[in-house]
Amino acid sequence: MNHRKNVERWAPLLLLAFIVILWQIICSGFNISEFIFPSPLRIWEQTLEHKATIAGHAWRTFWVTMAGFGIAIVVGVLLGFLIGSSRLAYAAVYPLMTAFNALPKAAFVPVLVVWFGIGIGPAILTAFLISFFPIMVNIATGLATLEPELEDVLRVLGARRWDVLIKVGLPRSLPYFFGSLKVAITLAFVGTTVSEMTAANEGIGYLLISAGSAMKMGLAFSGLLVVGVMAMLMYELFSFIEKHTTAWAHRGSQNG
Repeated sequence: MNHRKNVERWAPLLLLAFIVILWQIICSGFNISEFIFPSPLRIWEQTLEHKATIAGHAWRTFWVTMAGFGIAIVVGVLLGFLIGSSRLAYAAVYPLMTAFNALPKAAFVPVLVVWFGIGIGPAILTAFLISFFPIMVNIATGLATLEPELEDVLRVLGARRWDVLIKVGLPRSLPYFFGSLKVAITLAFVGTTVSEMTAANEGIGYLLISAGSAMKMGLAFSGLLVVGVMAMLMYELFSFIEKHTTAWAHRGSQNG
């Protein structure tokens, strides 16, 4: 059992190391130009060379993303509670929200620029628009799929509809909620970066465009690496919180 857990713990790092080594071998063996596909070594060199610049842009992307993500949590939870607690609301709102989610969020950026100008406004709103839907859907699903038999028993015991939703429905929705957070945070970083590529003069998205224009592909890949690392760290943070707050929902995986 311990051996299996150790393998599972180190598997992602071992796979990453294999990919990086293979990447470096291919770039060195075929003498691929760094202007086309930079090697991991070149990306690391560019990261160290421009670390101050990258750090400044990364911080801007991070706090803008977290601002949009925070709004997404509030709106997603409220809409999810509304939709999941009422069959009428579920029937009326859910199809419209699904249609809205199908729209490409990058198409909203020019409109947001007209409304709010170039800067943090479009980036925050793009991060929000692209990340609130998974939160809303998972909260609504957790509430809407509450077993009718359980609700009937609680009603017989004197519980009101509000009591069932707050004391049973919401706790039951926590695994859905944390699952949605892990998906939504990665989408939020995508939204921020896309917006910064067209409507900002700071941030990783802006860095990607600037580095690409200057043919500094190593620097561009460094920016992509930083976004990936930030998203992964936030994902792991939510996974840690999930394991320590909803352990009851993961009994099978813990015993497996």
